[in-house]
Amino acid sequence: MRETIDRLYRDQARKVFATLVRLLGSFDLAEDALHDAFAAAAERWPQEGVPASPIAWLVSTGRFKAIDQIRRQARFTPWSDVAEFAENLPDETDLDTPAEVLEDDQLRLIATCCHPSLSEQARIALTLREVCGLTTEAIASGFLLAPATLAQRIVRAKAKIRAARIPYEVPGPDELPARLQSVSRVIYLVFNEGYCASSGQSAVRPDLSGEAIRLARMLVALQPHPEVQGLLALMLLHESRRAARTDVHGDLIPLEEQDRTRWDGALIEEGCALVQAALTGRGFGPYCLQAAIVAVHAEARDARDTDWAQIVGLYDALLRLEPTPVVALNRAVAVAMRDGPAAGLALMAPLLSHDALRNYHLAHAAQADLLRREGRPAEARIAYEAALALAQQAPEKRFLLKRLRDLQA
Repeated sequence: MRETIDRLYRDQARKVFATLVRLLGSFDLAEDALHDAFAAAAERWPQEGVPASPIAWLVSTGRFKAIDQIRRQARFTPWSDVAEFAENLPDETDLDTPAEVLEDDQLRLIATCCHPSLSEQARIALTLREVCGLTTEAIASGFLLAPATLAQRIVRAKAKIRAARIPYEVPGPDELPARLQSVSRVIYLVFNEGYCASSGQSAVRPDLSGEAIRLARMLVALQPHPEVQGLLALMLLHESRRAARTDVHGDLIPLEEQDRTRWDGALIEEGCALVQAALTGRGFGPYCLQAAIVAVHAEARDARDTDWAQIVGLYDALLRLEPTPVVALNRAVAVAMRDGPAAGLALMAPLLSHDALRNYHLAHAAQADLLRREGRPAEARIAYEAALALAQQAPEKRFLLKRLRDLQA
């Protein structure tokens, strides 16, 4: 029974939370109600059995516990906002919460967290915390911030939503495009945390990447913009390689060494079709170009068959749209694969002094790999050690240590 409840919490807690936010009108009340509902399940289900509709049971139980708590507080503070709020909450007893309602509630929640009145960093932090349930520490790691700083940012974002009375609703057709970029960025960050966790013992968190793909499908259904299609394609094509990315011990396998027969052909087919459709539409952008790059990898039966010239051309286009150090770094790696490691290292050298890459472990790892290929082991060792000092994910640390041992051998 404990395993059943733990699985439900892991897989469904944020859906329950989103619906509780709609019913209670408060992030904090919904969070308390969520934990109260699962505590009640742990106490009652072993004796009563799992309900026929466990998600609906959790929603209803959490809601009623929150209402009871509010009304207890109202008895002591009859003229407070709490008392007025309690009177405006009807006692619904319907346990039937259809799946589509839960999905709508999650989309409402992410749209609220991505409201234009919030800063972009606040939108991302709030969505990762409230929609996806990431810990403050994990989000802070992704932002390279102190957890206390990130926590204050989330608290301020919630206060602004409350003070500005930002509506908890799915934006209409006229409003949704304005939020598209922010919502897309949030969804992709959630996917990245699931596909390549920023820290911890596991390289992947399939629950998060699966959730991001589901949210992207919902967004495509609501707003079939080329960039949204490109975003979904990008995630599907990355996801197609999940089974081949790690070995039985959870250690990372580089792209060029992966068993491509383990790649998911159905996801590749769907992702490539989305890329083609997106690139023929008007308004495609960085997500479409990134998806096109991953599609070129996906279509190569062997790493040696990869069309690096096409990939460099796509990075050229991407760099014009998104001239960031990370894109320039990835382009340098592609040039190295096309023209040789010396060409890539020449492009990479000035990039590594940039503030955005100095503490980015993958930049040092990429430099180390090119130095290794170039036959410069002493310099490669220094770069690998720099990457190792910055890496926070256990499988990545093991991979970098293995590369160091290989150099010593």
